[in-house]
Amino acid sequence: MMGPIDPEVWFALAYGGFLLLVAHTLDILARRTATSTTSARSGGFSYHEDHDAWKCSEDQWLWPISFDPENRVTRYRASPTVCNPCPVKYGCTTGHSGREVVRNIDSWPSSEAERFHRGIACAVVVLGVVWPLAVMFQGRSPLELTVLGAAAVAILAGSWPLWSHLRRAPARFPDHLKTEGLDESVAARAITAAAELARQSGYGSIRKTGPRPVQIEPYASSRPASDDDSGSGTTKGNTVRAAFSARWAELEKEADPAGTVPTDDWSRRVNPS
Repeated sequence: MMGPIDPEVWFALAYGGFLLLVAHTLDILARRTATSTTSARSGGFSYHEDHDAWKCSEDQWLWPISFDPENRVTRYRASPTVCNPCPVKYGCTTGHSGREVVRNIDSWPSSEAERFHRGIACAVVVLGVVWPLAVMFQGRSPLELTVLGAAAVAILAGSWPLWSHLRRAPARFPDHLKTEGLDESVAARAITAAAELARQSGYGSIRKTGPRPVQIEPYASSRPASDDDSGSGTTKGNTVRAAFSARWAELEKEADPAGTVPTDDWSRRVNPS
């Protein structure tokens, strides 16, 4: 007849189950943190899988432009002609090449930081399995060995979702996108920004170098200043454009070369007060 099971065996079982629970809790928290970080980086944009594109808060689309094989991310970018005049641009991006968003093509864990957190969870599971196995080498009875062995197998089975990323093959490269590393992406973004600034500067120079209006100067009469005048030696005349004033003077000279014929109509000379 088999004897009772040593309390140390039950403690090893409970401790192994506790470590398995801790490992899953760490993995859930790390995944939730990664999701929050990704959401913050995307600026609250929504990803539409049917279009493979992001939509911003202003209902504008960010389309895929390249794939980074080193970081295994797809880069999406909006058109600078849409982003730069956007009323909320400076709350979204300070660049002139359009807002960019990246998305991991692999499922969790995909980045180095995510795999590091998954490794911590797997290490905790290893401790949970090693503890019952170590207790088995302390001269246990057949019943205790059976219980400890079953506990170790149960802990391994419960941790299988944590180890699944080791056997999962990475997602294949998206063939419809060009392959572009981080350095190449930064250089392409700089070229796009420079071209956009040159385009905007070109529009500005066209506006600046266009025909300017002739400055309107007041006509000064050659008659002496009277007591009613301001004392400056000249009197203020009617304000007209320089080209119009010159043409009017030519017409007056042709009509009255001596300048002695009075006229009841308005003229460019100052009417007497």
